[in-house]
Amino acid sequence: MGLREAKKQQTRTLLADTAMGLFVERGFDQVTVAEVARAAGVSTNTVFNYFPTKEDLFFDRQDAVVAHLATVVRERPAGVTAVDAVRADLLAGLAAGEVTFGLSAEAAVFWRVVAESPALRARLLELGERSEAALAAALAEESEAGPEDPLPRILAGAVAGAHRAVIAEIRRGIVAGTPAETVRARVEAAAEEAFGLLRSGLDRFPAGPAGR
Repeated sequence: MGLREAKKQQTRTLLADTAMGLFVERGFDQVTVAEVARAAGVSTNTVFNYFPTKEDLFFDRQDAVVAHLATVVRERPAGVTAVDAVRADLLAGLAAGEVTFGLSAEAAVFWRVVAESPALRARLLELGERSEAALAAALAEESEAGPEDPLPRILAGAVAGAHRAVIAEIRRGIVAGTPAETVRARVEAAAEEAFGLLRSGLDRFPAGPAGR
């Protein structure tokens, strides 16, 4: 990474961290972008150059989250089904404490801010829909489904929905004050079984290109 890109990343991190501190302290809906700019020592236009909306400041890793399931499917090893790839990635993330899963006591504050804001709850739903659409596109590519074929979209709904439900269970447990390790163990067991059930019905789709 060059000096210019490093500087941009530092500014982006400063803005996101400053905003999160204000959101946690006062609530998302009570903080303006202008206040974030003042606290970070930059202009309001600078904030909007990095984050087009206030919701983007809160969900500053949203692009990676939206693309993740599709990337897992596209980059999985030969001979591994799409469902198994998502399942393995999910379990690995649970074991490693993937930060975007919110599997820590500290994440309770993050989830509470979301729960208290209609705008953030709406954005969270939108991110789930975008992730599902990206996964559907990856499945359609591999299966060579036509644009009018609903099957990849329906199957993506099943897989992405299960993934989303696992994260929702993490959120529920962490906000309730359940120890993170207890939440992890409970969710891992449920994810294993749920994705096993999905696999039994979806393991032949998509057939994929030659060699898959």
